Amino acid sequence: MAVRPTFTSGDVFTAANASILATAVVAINAQTGTTYTAAVGDVGKLVTLSNAAAIALTIPPNVFAVGDQINIMQGTGGSGVVTISGASVTLNSNGAKLKTNGQFAVATILCTASNVFLVFGNLVA
Repeated sequence: MAVRPTFTSGDVFTAANASILATAVVAINAQTGTTYTAAVGDVGKLVTLSNAAAIALTIPPNVFAVGDQINIMQGTGGSGVVTISGASVTLNSNGAKLKTNGQFAVATILCTASNVFLVFGNLVA
């Protein structure tokens, strides 16, 4: 995986920079178990969760900084709905929707304050 470059004032954006950005925009972390705990290494990635059985995704406390976001997708492993829960964190979602809405449903988990997250996307209650 390419490393995402950093830029400072006065830097010239080159074709090489564009190529790096094009390949580093979204990395994928494929998970196939029935449980997964999000980690700081998932920030900025798409975590695919694929299993025929239900999948429990846990957001742990004291791991993420304000602005960190994790994208998730209920993958191709079958009908395993992903349920997002928190361990000593607050999960805010319109209508308390914290389950993926079927295969290929995508959602985002955004840290908005210390141990507080906004969860939005293709979700159901």
